[in-house]
Amino acid sequence: QVQLVESGGGLVQPGGSLRLSCAASGNIITFYIMGWYRQAPGKQRELVATIGTAGKTIYADSVKGRFTISRDNVKNMVYLQMISLKPEDTAVYYCNARPTIIPAPESWGQGTQVTVSS
Repeated sequence: QVQLVESGGGLVQPGGSLRLSCAASGNIITFYIMGWYRQAPGKQRELVATIGTAGKTIYADSVKGRFTISRDNVKNMVYLQMISLKPEDTAVYYCNARPTIIPAPESWGQGTQVTVSS
């Protein structure tokens, strides 16, 4: 019921920063748990960060202290601020929306490529 479109990916050098954006449409995200996941070549998709309806955040150990997930329910946007990027952060990053009060399927974006390389 929610359509998600990611943007902001690109090529960055190690130690650099990027901010990913996820624009939601079709429904408001107020009652959705929003998240970012990533999938590196040849690897399984993994959780990066989630943010709950009340702002509670969860981060993967590999990104904790470097990445910050945030949400703007008015703008229907979710962000992932990434700093101190490492080559191992290279992956396709996907936005995810999980409803909390409506029994509906999760939504996924198309993904945005993040490449960290010298």
